[in-house]
Amino acid sequence: MDSRAGDRHLCDASVSSAFTILGKRWNGMIIDALSVGPCSFVVLRRSVTGISDAVLSDRLAELTDVGLIARDVAPGPPVSVSYSLTRAGEELVPVLKDLGRWAQKNLSADARRGS
Repeated sequence: MDSRAGDRHLCDASVSSAFTILGKRWNGMIIDALSVGPCSFVVLRRSVTGISDAVLSDRLAELTDVGLIARDVAPGPPVSVSYSLTRAGEELVPVLKDLGRWAQKNLSADARRGS
């Protein structure tokens, strides 16, 4: 295999890996909500309209596990928990905004809705 084919394969694998996380419903909206600064669970739930508590909790744990967000616990009383973007998460914000602009320009309304 030549070097370019190997590089292409690695790029495809990396993009596929990224979309495994970013392609899940709500993850992009959570990252966008955190792009303005740290938020509590309640603030995130209000910011991401339509998400259930259980799904938000699952998505926050997943995004924390892959290193895109950090969970910070401040000792109490009362104990408070906030979520913020990590450096990797912050680097992702402009990429997601570019992807959104590209989708608006190049995908039909039906494709954007998933129909």
